[in-house]
Amino acid sequence: MTDISRQIWDMKYRLKAPDGTPVDADVADTWARVALAAAGAERPEQRRAWALDFARALAGHRFLPAGRILAGAGTERQVTLFNCFVMGAIPDSMDGIFSGLREAALTLQQGGGIGYDFSTLRPKGAPVAGVGADASGPVSFMDVWDSMCRTIMSAGSRRGAMMATLACDHPDIEDFIAAKQTQGRLTNFNLSVLVSDAFMAAVKDDAQWDLTFGGRVYRTLRARELWDRIMRATYDYAEPGVIFIDRINQQNNLSYCETIYSTNPCGEEPLPPYGACLLGSINLAKLVKEPFGGDAHVDLDELKALTRTAVRLMDNAIDISRFPLPEQRNEAKAKRRIGLGVTGLADALIFCRTRYGSPESLALIETWLAALSHAAYAASVEIAREKGAFPLFDAREYLARPHIRALPQEIRDGIAAHGIRNGLLTSIAPTGTISLFAGNVSSGIEPVFAYSYKRRILKPDGTRAEEEVEDYAYRAFRARFGEDASLPDYFVNAQTLGPADHLGVQAAAQKHIDSSISKTINVPAEIAFDAFKDVYAGAYALGCKGCTTYRPNAVTGAVLEAAPAPKPPTLESGEPLLPLDLPEQRETGGIVYMTRPLDRPDVLLGQTYKIKWLDSDHAFYITINDIEKDGRRRPFEVFINSKNMEAYAWTLALTRMISAVFRRGGDVSFVVDEMKAVFDPRGGQWMGGRYVPSLLAAIGEVIEQHLVATGFMAQRDATLPKEERRAVAMAAEGAPARFCPRCGSPSFVRLEGCDSCVSCGYSKCG
Repeated sequence: MTDISRQIWDMKYRLKAPDGTPVDADVADTWARVALAAAGAERPEQRRAWALDFARALAGHRFLPAGRILAGAGTERQVTLFNCFVMGAIPDSMDGIFSGLREAALTLQQGGGIGYDFSTLRPKGAPVAGVGADASGPVSFMDVWDSMCRTIMSAGSRRGAMMATLACDHPDIEDFIAAKQTQGRLTNFNLSVLVSDAFMAAVKDDAQWDLTFGGRVYRTLRARELWDRIMRATYDYAEPGVIFIDRINQQNNLSYCETIYSTNPCGEEPLPPYGACLLGSINLAKLVKEPFGGDAHVDLDELKALTRTAVRLMDNAIDISRFPLPEQRNEAKAKRRIGLGVTGLADALIFCRTRYGSPESLALIETWLAALSHAAYAASVEIAREKGAFPLFDAREYLARPHIRALPQEIRDGIAAHGIRNGLLTSIAPTGTISLFAGNVSSGIEPVFAYSYKRRILKPDGTRAEEEVEDYAYRAFRARFGEDASLPDYFVNAQTLGPADHLGVQAAAQKHIDSSISKTINVPAEIAFDAFKDVYAGAYALGCKGCTTYRPNAVTGAVLEAAPAPKPPTLESGEPLLPLDLPEQRETGGIVYMTRPLDRPDVLLGQTYKIKWLDSDHAFYITINDIEKDGRRRPFEVFINSKNMEAYAWTLALTRMISAVFRRGGDVSFVVDEMKAVFDPRGGQWMGGRYVPSLLAAIGEVIEQHLVATGFMAQRDATLPKEERRAVAMAAEGAPARFCPRCGSPSFVRLEGCDSCVSCGYSKCG
């Protein structure tokens, strides 16, 4: 393995004892552990044979189970092997909302990514009957989910990931479209608009479009105007994506027993409420015979055999997995959904001397994925003969579904005679770290990003590092033809492809995938909007089930960089140049970016604020000093003072850290977001008519107040106004709301002489 492959394995998939001592001595041990665990679902007399078969499939990175399986199978840890969940519908009540938040926290804690549809929540400003309040809208509650997710380290070194969807006719759809345009907001969410066929028809006809909720029309606008908003937002900020929800439900194998409203975070698994799916990928790059030769080809017999083994291993994983919630277990076992796909597709095309996106490549992709799909369905029928069909199988309904009708007759005959073990079998997931683990093969069906690039890696201690990596096929080409050999024209990458190339590949793959595909249309920053604006419409016309794009921008940045950033300008002495005379302009005023901290002037403008906190006998005084340049003020330093000596150490540390950030320049408003997201498990207090969850959050609000007052940042809407008060209605009368240390719900109260949570049942008294 390459250095980065070994690093990924050691950090994410290698089993270690609680003290950090490795249990898996090498990668072969990891494969053996997974194979033995999966074989545990077989009859005792067959376990050894299946374990050997599974291990052979895993060896050499030919079959790559998703990270949850590699990391969790055979470890006896309280984690799930499922990557993907969609949570239950969110009831439009405070109790229902925070119950949903608790379920999300438990799922993220075990390592599952989650999807949520927020369309069930009433729009901003709608009346809340019985309490004399107005609703704050679904986007405000997404902030609550985001804060919760930020605090949970999900089963290992990765943080939780979430998908939020909203219907295209919801009255708050415009707020949803713009929700991630503020840097640092909703960073744990991917956003997608649920786009209906009716909306696409209205866009085509330039018709009027009603925004409705609960049978009431809140507003009417031109459908094309809303569509243009979506396209402009994804061009400028890479969000939101679109999910063609009617198409997904029409083509779903299980539409007779479920309705889908959301997907997992990356979009490859549209799932019903409490739906769950585990993932795995066949590494096509490992199956090419005679690479770079005139007879280069994917060995279809090996692909089919590998697929049959992979389906069995993944079906077994359903039975050996833990589940965060009983509803998820019931849903998974009732339908036995799996998501088998491919990775290394772009490298396989390179080995076959075929340009990604060309007509020849689309023909190869259809051939490869048809073989995989047919082998997967045949394998599932064989397992059903032995172990039985999935419990909700209905032969008449199932055989009538579009994807099933397109299968070969012999497979349909087998389904009619024996049923089928798995309701859905195929999807194509993003395989970022899995692909790195396999030697940096191209991810999923994405093109090669760049043949040599720097990748930002999240390390176990939470820090990030940059690693330079080379593509698998590129390394093989150089090894065969020499370091100086010119790359043939079939070596294309994401920097040179147009949107049509991406869409052609996605549409070709979707024909043989029964769930969906995680695929990003990467475009260069300099692409003109006119060349970009029809990407989503093109995806719809080609039969795709959804689409996302990525154009580098100031808000989201980039995970991968094809070239190093230019060095900052310097003076003749070599000292960094501070571009104070060339401030970058933002809507909130001038923001100065600096390559080294500013020196402190003798005199600064400042303001002091007072906070009184319930747990302290003494007030806290927050002084914020600003520097002025060309009539504009920006924060320079913070001082926090109090007679409360118990707080001396942390207030001094906080003062130094925040001041250091301020003096570096740039858009430092993220400091506000991070501080306001801090929840104190002992409880917060009411300030200014709203609940503040911690003293640190209160200090964050003071800083925000100051930055707004000085014109450095724009006024924001309150995240959780009057509605938040209802979250504490369960508490004893007159008692302040407190957050549960286990589930995070604001429902930690004193009951029968004991601190207890009425949401999850946690009690300090045991």
